[in-house]
Amino acid sequence: MQTGFHAPDGGFDFIGMRKREDALEIVYDDGVSRRMVWRVRGKTSESQLEEALARASRQLKVLPALYAELRRRSIAIEAVLH
Repeated sequence: MQTGFHAPDGGFDFIGMRKREDALEIVYDDGVSRRMVWRVRGKTSESQLEEALARASRQLKVLPALYAELRRRSIAIEAVLH
């Protein structure tokens, strides 16, 4: 399962979710130099997470908007190091 969103204003930002080893992960890529991955901690519905990603992707500053949307829904994340 993978879901992704691109910034609608023609920006390079990509944000998506994927399932890895029974864990949901959030992937952010700014299209230039920054790629970040977080693992969702605890139980969260995929639809709730998808809604948060969709709303964040429509904002001018995607990353701060993502953190705000996750906080609003009490979705906890942890960074995944690659």
